[in-house]
Amino acid sequence: MPANTIANRNLKNEVYQILKERLINCVYPPGSIINEAQLSAELNLSRTPVREAISRLEMDGFIKIMPKKGLYVTDILLSNIIQLFQTRIEIEPITLRMAAPYLPEQELLAFCNKFEEELVDIRNGFRLDTAMHLFIIEHCGNKYLIDMMHRVFDENTRVIISSKQNQVQIHDARAEHLELLSALLKKDIDNAEKLMKSHLENCRQAAFNYFYNQQVFVSPSPQSYKDELDKLDF
Repeated sequence: MPANTIANRNLKNEVYQILKERLINCVYPPGSIINEAQLSAELNLSRTPVREAISRLEMDGFIKIMPKKGLYVTDILLSNIIQLFQTRIEIEPITLRMAAPYLPEQELLAFCNKFEEELVDIRNGFRLDTAMHLFIIEHCGNKYLIDMMHRVFDENTRVIISSKQNQVQIHDARAEHLELLSALLKKDIDNAEKLMKSHLENCRQAAFNYFYNQQVFVSPSPQSYKDELDKLDF
């Protein structure tokens, strides 16, 4: 493969990752309008790699292209919160049970030490929260679950940051995390699973309380299964 082809591919991926990270971290807030020219200027790049990144980000659901208006950064709907935590509450206890035999004790202890420290700010707090949950998930041994949950946590980060930007502290869960980590260190998997469910229920309620007052409508579900039916040849 020619070197310039590889360079172009790397550039496209880099632009995609930069813009994705900004969307996840609400540099471009949910509900805002941005445009291709703005993004190209910010990155000091031609429009071609930016345009391709935009196409991928639309498929990911982070933005919606609005002809003659710009790029709409998808808002966080109440339906998103419901589905997000529905997924987490169903899947994370399963991945915890799968991962428990393989979680390194030293890393569990390191997380305990981190949660016992006085965190500098809210952002560090939720970063540590996310790191602990992904630490457990990534030891479950199932790449499909891991890939899916990384996508879920991208949206989870948007939920947390967008609410923090509005000066609302969704949920301080350090005590819950320490209790959960203690159960894992003791190899008490049944209790750890119960604690995970309880922790996620508390997180869901806190998020729901905030977003319920922001928007109470539910967006329609995509019907991509119809596209698959259309492909049948009988």
